[in-house]
Amino acid sequence: MTTADMEHRIVRYGDLQPCKTAFIDAHTPGSNTKENFTIIGGGVSESPDQHVHIAISHGFNIGAAGQPPKCRNSLHIHRTAEVFFVLSGRWRFFWGRYGDAGEVTLEEGDIINIPTGIFRGFENISTDYGMIMAILGGDDAGGGVVWAPQVIEDAKDHGLVLGDNGKLYDSKSGATLPDGVAPMPVLNAEELKAFPEPTTAEVVPHYVARYWDMMALADRTPAKVIGESAMLRDKPGFEVDFITRTSATADMHSHKFPSVLMPMRGHWRVTWQGGSATLAPGDTMSVPENLAHSTVPSMTGESSLYRVVATSDPAGLTWKG
Repeated sequence: MTTADMEHRIVRYGDLQPCKTAFIDAHTPGSNTKENFTIIGGGVSESPDQHVHIAISHGFNIGAAGQPPKCRNSLHIHRTAEVFFVLSGRWRFFWGRYGDAGEVTLEEGDIINIPTGIFRGFENISTDYGMIMAILGGDDAGGGVVWAPQVIEDAKDHGLVLGDNGKLYDSKSGATLPDGVAPMPVLNAEELKAFPEPTTAEVVPHYVARYWDMMALADRTPAKVIGESAMLRDKPGFEVDFITRTSATADMHSHKFPSVLMPMRGHWRVTWQGGSATLAPGDTMSVPENLAHSTVPSMTGESSLYRVVATSDPAGLTWKG
């Protein structure tokens, strides 16, 4: 594989193409300035305008959300894993039927593996534009999201209607639901009882890992962040490792499933037989299965990188074992 070949599997931060109409709350005040990015796989976007950078199946999806200060992503539920790490900014994650069951603030480099089956949302509480990188379980990311009833109702007031086919229609642009497509049904009171409201004490110790803790734990070998025996115990169809300068190795290695490299700090040199590439924070690189490669910092200074590797575990509900 040549360097030119591999460039097709690298998405540079500066080349990311946003979609501003990805979800039903795209016109709702307070959420109408967010940008959604689908980097690997189609994610859960509800918009036909969403650009997919890399369509190769990995067993998981990689995406991102970019938001200016005080912009929030509305309450919704995922059927498979939704993992975020903060690339830039300061973010508040909240959950529960009305978003008041619990919350946690994440700083740059922190990661959260949000439990499936609970309503969740997030907002940028920093003073500048911020970006969070996302990992979604499964090639189809669970087939879409389930919105809190008030989100769907609020969206109607601003022209957006979600069809039961999972697609958005903007009445302000003259769009109407096609024949045979009904509005997405709103969860009723009885159905809502099935969704738990975990406390902050139940979520934070088991689903949040802090950047400087991972930096310390990755002093000799990569820190296992998400996995069966990792810091955050889960089997969502992928594993997440955290690598630093002192735990990186120049030895060639490969994985039997596709892997993804996502630098957090510093520049990283990836080398394989036939070429090499340098990655910067915010870049995303898809490494083919069974391709021997090495990944090491290419410059001095603070260096950290997230690595995501697919597993044979099926994507599904958060693992409770």
